[in-house]
This record gives sequence, structure tokens and C-alpha cells, in this order.
Amino acid sequence: MGSAALFEAAKSIRDWSVNASRTASAPPATGADVFGKLVFNDKVQQERLPKPAYRALRATITRGEALDAATADAVASALKDWAVEHGATHYTHWFQPMTGITAEKHDSFLVPTGDGTALAEFRGKELIKGEPDASSFPSGGMRSTFEARGYTAWDPTSPPWLHMNGNSATLVIPTAFVSWTGEALDKKTPLLRSMEAVSRQAVRVLKLFGSTAERVFATCGPEQEYFLIDRNFYFARPDLINAGRTLFGAKPPKGQELEDQYFGSIPERVLQCMAETELELFKVGVPVKTRHNEVAPSQYEIAPVFENANLAVDHQMMTMETLQRIAPKYGLSCLLHEKPFAGVNGSGKHNNWSLSDEFGNNLLGPGDTPHENMQFLVFCAAVIRAVDKWQGVLRASIASAGNDHRLGANEAPPAILSIFLGEMLTDIFEQIEKGSAKSTKQGGTLDVGVSVLPKLPRDAGDRNRTSPFAFTGNKFEFRAVSSGQNISFPNTALNAAMAESLDSVATELEKATANGGDLKAAVGKLLTKIIKEHKRIVFNGNNYAAEWEKEAGKRKLLNLKNTVDALPQLVTKETLGLFDKYKILNEREMHARYEIFLENYNKTVNVEGQLMVLMANRYILPAALIYQKQVAESVAAVSKAGGRSASGKKLLSAYTKLVDQFKAQADALETLLEHSGGSAEKHAKYMRDKIVPAMAKLRDLGDQIEVETPHEIWPLPTYREMLFVK
Repeated sequence: MGSAALFEAAKSIRDWSVNASRTASAPPATGADVFGKLVFNDKVQQERLPKPAYRALRATITRGEALDAATADAVASALKDWAVEHGATHYTHWFQPMTGITAEKHDSFLVPTGDGTALAEFRGKELIKGEPDASSFPSGGMRSTFEARGYTAWDPTSPPWLHMNGNSATLVIPTAFVSWTGEALDKKTPLLRSMEAVSRQAVRVLKLFGSTAERVFATCGPEQEYFLIDRNFYFARPDLINAGRTLFGAKPPKGQELEDQYFGSIPERVLQCMAETELELFKVGVPVKTRHNEVAPSQYEIAPVFENANLAVDHQMMTMETLQRIAPKYGLSCLLHEKPFAGVNGSGKHNNWSLSDEFGNNLLGPGDTPHENMQFLVFCAAVIRAVDKWQGVLRASIASAGNDHRLGANEAPPAILSIFLGEMLTDIFEQIEKGSAKSTKQGGTLDVGVSVLPKLPRDAGDRNRTSPFAFTGNKFEFRAVSSGQNISFPNTALNAAMAESLDSVATELEKATANGGDLKAAVGKLLTKIIKEHKRIVFNGNNYAAEWEKEAGKRKLLNLKNTVDALPQLVTKETLGLFDKYKILNEREMHARYEIFLENYNKTVNVEGQLMVLMANRYILPAALIYQKQVAESVAAVSKAGGRSASGKKLLSAYTKLVDQFKAQADALETLLEHSGGSAEKHAKYMRDKIVPAMAKLRDLGDQIEVETPHEIWPLPTYREMLFVK
């Protein structure tokens, strides 16, 4: 099977190359020509809506004002006409349940009339509210399975768009998803609540500095890493199909050690796949900007520009879905798992996060003289305080069975949260701690020593790609977020932590300046206090070094090495109080998420364990026994001919012992997987302490067998094929 998959992969590449050369003369559409053409965006709204309805909708989007029924009807009518003109026959309320992916139920615009014909209708109440069956979505105990009612609520801040798919066009309406009791059953609702919370507190701080802004938006730009492998290999690997990662796979002779993939020339087939993906994303308004080879072989990255965090989350889900939809057209499969291949880089989703006021001012932009920019220093200090105080919930927000394989391995951030500030900001805060900041380090210019090359402006400090939470010039990059997850919850947790931090900052400054107190003096005192209390979270060194783990222990930073250790941070008294105080998630909603995350961990590990047993018994063991028989027959033939086969006997003995150990370990894992009963917490600890180590041991034995077994017998595509046949 492994050889057959390799043959089919080579054939598909050859056939693709021939077909690609035939169509190469067709001029590609440009992003500027098609950007947003399938989006009911501001331009389309302005053209199609009556002026009163347009103004009311913009007030809802920009200022959070309630939308009345008449405006909803006007928007629905214009939306329907626009969608039908583009060939749409159906609409769907598109939402993000606690599965972590998206969900949709399609309804037709057509309504039968009495004369045997039909009309296209779409009313405001259908735009605002949908009612999908909610019984089968994860709820964490917030509802019984027989209670099926759930509501989708239109999110006006994320514009509707058209999904074109072959012979169909569907109007997609981004929505929130709540239960009959009003509790959040999705990822979007808490995110929107957290954005409201951080906005309220940020506005309080801004008013102290004379700003007239009434709203502040959390913004983000998530960088998506992913793997592309030939589709023939994907279909020949049951572990990739069912678990998203390889459960067996020996280390290839060449991996990423030569570092020749990073920013290397993009393979032609991959580049064409990227180009079509980007074009499709441009059409639906996703502002993707960057593409490149990543560190691991067959690993790539796509990154957008900054947007409102809610819109960025929707666009990120659309990006993942589009990558997986377009890749098969080029004979490829897109892998979004955090660690699809052992021994090489896993995939993250670097979540670039900042705050911006309604006038477009980035509140984490330091300016030319950051030491004089009090407002920036206050917001930056608030981030330092937030990450230090709420490091537990931030760590838990990115915890998963998949991310456990990635964090701390092969250039991924460790499980310990820390902040990289860089030389410039670190120097400023050190000056403040000692008294006051009087200067900003400047980078000057960089002369590369070649006369024809320009002198480059140099940043005041280098970057640190080992940090899980790094300041990168005008934003913070939460690098520990994993590639396959919905980024709503990490951003919700970050917004919640920041809301509490800004609340504390605003309260202290308001108190200090209430009776004519000097703002500058109050800020200086506040910054000094925050730095002294929270500087332990700042670390500019190598986060991969073993010494850092020891140093972090001395600083009493949390070191939650796996999901089972991290998730209880979601339900501490302090965390529950944080989310409830700012009306993001009540105690019941928070406990529900804890239960869902635990259940997801248990089910993921169980699926992988069952898959390993299946692959061991149906794929690897039969192949091993074939080779064992061949060696035994060879030894017997030599002996029968009167010869001696010392090497053959040695090989047979060692291989037989290895196969026996492998079978015994597969049986042991199968027995361990029969465990049941107890609470979700106890079961998760059992999975971590018993199943995961047993799986690792079985994998090690299986990988040893792969190395010893002839290629023509081995039933699975190998790493040296999957990673390098492009």
C-alpha cells in the first residue's frame, strides 16, 4: 500500500503538471478586481439600503445601538435581492458551536404561492433569528439532550457573504448561537461580550488622557500554519483521516535539520493552490496578505492584516475551510492539526492582538518616543499586569490534546506563559521602576557593507520567536495558540484579562486625579507599582532553554505542562469571578466549557488509542509477519543447503522479539482503553497517565518495525514520502 500510494502520488503530480501547462496561458484574476465582490459590505449596503436604514445599521455596527424591526426588514429585503441576483437560492445562519468548527442549516428563499408558482422572500425576523435543532451540539450539561431549542442571532458586525459551490450559491449570515435560556452555546457570543467589556474599561482610561472615543475594539490578525501533502498519501493513512495526525511514523533520514524549507521557493503545485485559495478568500473579503514556506518540509503559512477581532475570527474560520476545500483540486490534503508529524515543527496560529479606538488609533502603538507616550505606557503596563495575573486562564485557553504534542517542542513556545518586551521597552520600564523614563533606545541605521545596498533603519531590539507572548512593535503576539483551534476563546480570555486590568488601572488613576491631582504623577506612580509587582512575567531570553524552566520556577510562574493540568484554571474562584464580573460567561456557562474541553480531550485520546490498536493489528502486524516469514524461509533455505546464516538468524531473532513486543503492547493498550466510569476529571487523568504513555511506547515499537521492514511490504506512506513528495 505504501508503494502504491507513492506511485499514485507521482502519477497525480505528473498529470497535474501536464494539465497545468495546458491552462497556464489563462490570465489570473487580480485580488483588487475581486476583493469583497461576494460580500454584503459597507459599499453594497450604502448602495442598496434606504438612507435611514443604512444609518441605523451603521450605528449598530459602530456604536452598538439596538436594531429596530423596520431596519431589519429593510436590510433583509436588500440582502435577499442582492443574493438572488448573484444566483443564491438558499440562506444559512452560520454559527460556531462548542465543537470548535462551524455549523449551518440551509433554508430556501422560495415560498410557494397559491397559483402554483413561488416567490423569493426573506423578512427581518428570518434575518435576525433562526432556530436550528440544538440538542446534538455540546452544551457541557447546560441543557438535557431532549431539550432541542436553540437560537441563532444575526451578528451585524460581521457582514453576510455568498458561498459559491459548483451549481449552488448560498447567502451566509454570521450569527451567535444561544439556548432557550439565553446562555451561550457557541464561541462568538462570549467573544462579543468580552469585546464590550474591554471597550468599556479602555474608554475610561482614554478619557483620562483627553480622548473623545466612545468605543474601543479588540483587533487581531491570526497567522495560520498548515501542512499540504499529496492526497494519495492522505487516503492511505487511516490516522490522518481519522485523527488528523500520524500515530506511527519513523523519523526520516532528512527532516528539517538543514533548515532549507524556511522561506524557500514554494513548489509550483502548492503555489497554484495558495493562489486559488487567496483568490477565493479575497472574494469573500478576507484580507490575506502573506504566504511562505514554513520551517518543516511541506509546511506553509498564510496571514491576514489586522481586523476587528470578531470579524477576524469569522475570517479565520473561513480561511481554514477554504484551505481544506481548495487543496483537493490540486491533488493535495490540508492538515491543520497542531502536530501532524513527529520530530518536525508543529503548526501554530500566532494570534496578533491589539486595541484600537473608533478613530483607528492603535492603543499599543508606541510612537517615536515611547518614554514620553504616557497613554501607550499605561496600556502596555496593563497588558503586562493582565498576562501575569491571569496566566492560568490564558494557558487554559489554548489547551488541547493536540497542542500537548506541540508546546515546548520543535520551536514552539513552552507551556510557561511569559512576555517578551524587547530591549527598547524593557529599558523604558526599567527606567520607570527606578524613578522616571528619560530616553528611548534607538536602533539607528544598519550598514550591510555593500555600497549599492541602502542603509536600513534598524529596530531598537531584535525579535524573540521563542516567546509565547511577544511585543512585536505595535501589538502583542500570542504565539501559543494552536493551528487547528477556533481562536475565539483565546481572544475572549485575553479580552477578559485586559478588561480587569484596565478596570484596575482606570480606577486607580480616576481616584488619583479626582480632586485635581496631577495625571503625570499618578501615571508614574501606577507604572512603577505595576512593574515591581508583575515584572516576573517579562522574559527576553531563550524560552526553549532548560534554564528558563528553572528560572520560571523561581519566579513562581505557572508551568502547566498539559491539558489536564491547565483546564482546572478555568473554574477557579478567581477565574469564575473574572468572567462573571464583566458579564462574559456566568458560572454555569464557564463550567460547561470546562466540561466540554475535558470531554474533548478524553474523546480525542480515546479515538487515537483505538486507531493505534486498529493500525497495529490490521496494517503493521500483518506486514511484519510477512517479512518475518520471508526471513525465516531464507534462514531455513540456507540451512537446508548446508550453509550457515548467522546474520539471518540474528535478524530473525531480533525481529521476532520486536514483533512480539509490539503485539503485546498493542494488546496492553487495547485493555487499557476499556477503562470507564468515574468523573470526567478522573478519566482525563487516566488518559494522560496511562493511555498517552502506552501509545508512545506502542509508537516507538511500531517505528522500529518500520525501519527494519522492506519498503515494498510496508503498508503505510512514510515520512520521507509524505513530507518530500510535492
